[in-house]
Order: sequence, then C-alpha cells, then structure tokens
Amino acid sequence: MPRLVLIQPDGEPKDLMVEVGQSVMRAAVVNMVPGIVGECGGELTCATCHVFVDPTWAAHLPRQDEDERDMLDLTSEEPTEFSRLSCQLIMTEEMDGLVVRLPRTQR
Repeated sequence: MPRLVLIQPDGEPKDLMVEVGQSVMRAAVVNMVPGIVGECGGELTCATCHVFVDPTWAAHLPRQDEDERDMLDLTSEEPTEFSRLSCQLIMTEEMDGLVVRLPRTQR
C-alpha cells in the first residue's frame, strides 16, 4: 500500500497507508483527517477537498481536467499552481510517499 502524507496548516503531518485505487479525499475522510470535508463524496461538485500538492510531486501526477480546473475556482482558499481536488487524486503504487498540504479553510 502506498503512503500518503497530509500536512495540516500548522505543519503537523498525518501519515496514512492508502489502498491503490482509493482517492486522497476518501482516505482522509475515512481516517477523519481534519481539513478535508468532501461534501459531495468525490463527485467533483463541491471543491471541499482542496489540497496543495508538494511541488516535488506536481509533475508526477495525472493532469487536471477542465472540470477540476473549473471547480478550483470555487475553493475558499486561493488556488495556486499546486492546487488539486483530492477526490481527483487516485492513489497508485507510483504515488507512494505523496505529500499534500491542507488549506486553512474549506467551503
């Protein structure tokens, strides 16, 4: 199982072991990680699972599609070039060690 590291806004890390095929959002919600709401359950309709991918990982992840880019315009914290919706990040073995930072707020 690949490892996922979620960094809280205060710098506190939370390490999770995530099943291949599970989204970063689902892993965070199931493990009750504060800061990921996932209101829509991963249907790409709420933007409450916004994260900032660590820059070292950005080029190694699947590209955003147009729907994800549109939803990032609705996040409560200003998106950056490293912003992603964690419901769209589906864990693979190659993503072992993925680091994402959580925003201070979600809608």
